[in-house]
Amino acid sequence: MLARIDKLFDKIVNLDEGLRFEEVAKALLNEGYSMDNPRGGSSHYSFRKPNRKGLTIPKKSPVKKKYVRMVKETLLLERKLREKEGRQDNE
Repeated sequence: MLARIDKLFDKIVNLDEGLRFEEVAKALLNEGYSMDNPRGGSSHYSFRKPNRKGLTIPKKSPVKKKYVRMVKETLLLERKLREKEGRQDNE
């Protein structure tokens, strides 16, 4: 399972387009974000995590470049923070 998540992470970090909404959602959910379903006929899903900036992404495939870049930045930040926390635990 972890290998699949790592492959998905690499795919998102290395691409700016051609990703499906489901792939983006899976990556964010794996990082601890919750997904809120749209209300009132909207197609925009909100991803939230305590103490983090939320993301709103329309459910369209492929996901537009600007949203993929936002997700990429978020995933890289999450990995960086996790690595930093891991180093502090080892000290």
